Amino acid sequence: MVQLAFSTNAFTRYSLPEAIRRIADHGYAGVELLGDTPHAYFPEFDDDERTAVLDALDETGLEVSNVNANTAMGYYDDAPPSSFFDPSIVTANDGEREWRVEYTKRAIDLAEVTDAPAVCVATGRPLPGNPPDRAYDYLRDSLHEILDYAEPRGVEVGIEFEPELLVECTDEVLELIDDIGRDSLGINLDIGHAAVYGEDLTETIHRSEGHITGVHLEDIEGGRRGKHYHLIPEEGDLDFGAVFDAFDDIAYEGFATLELYTYPDKPDEAAKEAYEALSGHV
Repeated sequence: MVQLAFSTNAFTRYSLPEAIRRIADHGYAGVELLGDTPHAYFPEFDDDERTAVLDALDETGLEVSNVNANTAMGYYDDAPPSSFFDPSIVTANDGEREWRVEYTKRAIDLAEVTDAPAVCVATGRPLPGNPPDRAYDYLRDSLHEILDYAEPRGVEVGIEFEPELLVECTDEVLELIDDIGRDSLGINLDIGHAAVYGEDLTETIHRSEGHITGVHLEDIEGGRRGKHYHLIPEEGDLDFGAVFDAFDDIAYEGFATLELYTYPDKPDEAAKEAYEALSGHV
């Protein structure tokens, strides 16, 4: 049976422990931890902050659905939108790419200590001067190093595909998983990303069977080929009944995490409305 979680990336006006407590107030079984500023930006995330997170989890009884290591906005003093994923695990600069690999290892450390099943990672973009074929070689090397670190710690790594990234659709992520050939690599399946790319969501879920490390949920205006802007369920055009039926078809029993970072001004309202919209499906 699918369980609902909510990502702390909607609660960036609050500390990470406070975000956890607020999410628990809305009935969720799980919480996704944002591995970035202002929550767990790993170069600055210390033992006291980790202890405070563990205390909040113990107090609320929430499970951690995933550690979200897709971005590293804290790397910049003033993060430019065009570099949202950079440095990435495909960045051409060796030092910057290794920085991102080490950053991902710290996300794995947080997943291990909080008993999270997985971390999610985005591939980033092949920027000018870094052709896709070369970027893919960097991706392979980075993933093997990350997986070497994750596997003994019992943490899976889910690639979150997204339009315009190096890995942007189900075909490409399944090809990557086959190429890497390691059971600990899977898919953090963002339903909205698949919809924006133009995929049939039922087919996407069925094809992802056995590879899903976690799920991100949000609504999308326009449905398939719609605009990539995360909306509260029932404010867009996605058919969540069909989505949850497909999860039932493949007997997926993990978390489905609402990712509504687009509502920093009203995260509690977003969490409440999203839970009310989807709780009948689980």
